[in-house]
Amino acid sequence: MTITNNEILYLYDAKLTNPNGDPDEENRPRMDYEREMNLVSDLRLKRYIRDYLDAKGHDIFVRRVDDEPVTADKRIKDLDDSSNEWILNNLTDVRMFGATMTVKKDNKTFIGPIQFNWGYSLNKVELLEASITSHFSASETATQGTIGKDFRVKYSLIAFSGVVSGNRAKKTMLKDEDLILLDEAMKYAIPNLATRSKIGQYPRLYIRTEYVDNETILGDYRDYIELKENVPNIRDINECSLIIDRLVELFKGNKEKIKNIFYFADEKLEMIFQGERVSFEEAFKDLPLKQIE
Repeated sequence: MTITNNEILYLYDAKLTNPNGDPDEENRPRMDYEREMNLVSDLRLKRYIRDYLDAKGHDIFVRRVDDEPVTADKRIKDLDDSSNEWILNNLTDVRMFGATMTVKKDNKTFIGPIQFNWGYSLNKVELLEASITSHFSASETATQGTIGKDFRVKYSLIAFSGVVSGNRAKKTMLKDEDLILLDEAMKYAIPNLATRSKIGQYPRLYIRTEYVDNETILGDYRDYIELKENVPNIRDINECSLIIDRLVELFKGNKEKIKNIFYFADEKLEMIFQGERVSFEEAFKDLPLKQIE
């Protein structure tokens, strides 16, 4: 089947964890300090997806071996005699996100059809700073472990927006199966990454709207949702609600442009439509919904 334009909304939360450390800030969570807003780069989200692809046995271009990153130069040497068709048929992340590589002094550039904006928190976020002591000493003569800093967010509900370009999908040979795999990754990749700094993050809402053509773009879905904080300084998903009236109106007002809506909605995320708590299915009824299992 021919892939058409899609748009994506993705919400996940982070509790007492570091969603995306900034190496220029002692690995503190990325922040817009003026707005007290937690930021997460698109590269961090793609890393989650790539890790999921790797764990599922897919060959990818940007990967790690024995938990160490493989440099682009080393990876490219393995592809010196590979055609564009072979690369796109075999490297799932290139079909999805694109890549730039120099093979035998020729530049190969694949512009990925799946792209995300940076994510940002819907709530104001406070940082937690703690001193930590390593069991390993700084030198053989030292008797105590080294002391460092650990930075985490107290609570952050992070929202991403993304697009799938139908026109670019043709050029990278993106498959329908790749989009199904993307849906799976958005639901399962983050919970499956149980590292010390990333544990405490859970997907709460994912919407991938498949349009009927390659021209339709309705805009950043984050502009059509509103977070209601039911207590000051929320610390848990149970302490807030998501008002979705404008998003429902957007979808229903453009129903003829929508082929399918692929989604999952965590039951702990309270959604409010017309002043009442509703399920995702109740709010978006009469639209072509396809739940992700």
